[in-house]
Amino acid sequence: MSAITLRSPALALVALAVLAGGCSKEAPPPQRPVPQVRVITVEPKDIPFVPSFVAQTESSRQVDIVARVSGFLDRIAYQEGEVVKEGQLLFQLDPKPFQAQLQAARGELQAQEARLKTAQANLGRVKPLAEKNALSQADLDRAQGEFDNAKAAVFSAQAKVKEAELNLGYATIRSPVTGLASRALQRQGAFVNSMSESANLTYVAAMDPVWVTFSVSQNQTAKWRVEREQKRVIAPAGNEYTVDIVLSDGSRYPHSGKINFADPSFSSETGSFLVRAVLPNPQRELRPGMFVTAYVKGATRPGAIVVPQLAVQQGSNGHLVYVVKQDGTAEVRPVVVGDYYGEREIVILSGLHAGDRVVVEGVLRVVPGQSVRVVEAGGAADKPGAAKPDAAAKK
Repeated sequence: MSAITLRSPALALVALAVLAGGCSKEAPPPQRPVPQVRVITVEPKDIPFVPSFVAQTESSRQVDIVARVSGFLDRIAYQEGEVVKEGQLLFQLDPKPFQAQLQAARGELQAQEARLKTAQANLGRVKPLAEKNALSQADLDRAQGEFDNAKAAVFSAQAKVKEAELNLGYATIRSPVTGLASRALQRQGAFVNSMSESANLTYVAAMDPVWVTFSVSQNQTAKWRVEREQKRVIAPAGNEYTVDIVLSDGSRYPHSGKINFADPSFSSETGSFLVRAVLPNPQRELRPGMFVTAYVKGATRPGAIVVPQLAVQQGSNGHLVYVVKQDGTAEVRPVVVGDYYGEREIVILSGLHAGDRVVVEGVLRVVPGQSVRVVEAGGAADKPGAAKPDAAAKK
């Protein structure tokens, strides 16, 4: 009995050791589930090519109002900051000195005209007598000279009258255009010197139409020239581009315009050249100096490949996308991106072809070379490794 009792604990320990050894084996790791992704099938299509620029508005005709004569400012006849009509009175200088100058000039003209009549009459008497040798040739020359001098004096007096009339007219300053008038730089009663800074009185800016100007860089010009040569961008017929603008609050301006000027030379300071568009502004919504976004429309990109921006990743060597191959495995595809298209898409210049299936959702779960479960928008999931029919087969 004692021998059996002693051996039982030993057997128990052996059994526990065997059990412990069996439990120490590690369980196999669970298989990683196949990631589920959404894809789009690449289908080239013609899209508009619409480059955008930061632009600024300016008046199509802004005129500085400058006094042409000196005098005291008697009256400011317009409402500052309001619309004025062409020909509307803006400023009135004291006209009395100019009226006096005009009267003096007219009196001088009358005196010269009387002198001309006397010289003409004298020449009329001397000339017949000289022809009959009753008077000397010197007398005739003297009479002719007096007549010519009197005639020239009349011309000079007439010019002085015209000058005085102009000066009197310049004392009344009217708007040369219809537009918004700025504040008056001189106050009523101030002396305006036409030869100094005080001659600047205000300015009037025409509001309809309005100009929108923006700059195109040398790099952009070279890039678009290459794209046109490679037929990746097609210009409109006759290079008739239209321009739409978006205001700073994101709202679209309701009227479109056309480009009416492009500077023939690049700026040596900025390396860009100026482009100007003209837009109607009947409600005067646009004011000079506003910053807007200009969209130049008219060109097209034939056969362009467009994908969502979220599908494009930034790698160490450039941009890339994930493409699902026909066997259901994922592949990394380097791409060259172009311009943005709309708010959420981007143009792919190279790297993708018609029929490629590009991962647009679930990109972070994709491992290159491994299978994925493909879900089209609104469709069921594919089996891992199953080939996906292309768009042409569906049709």
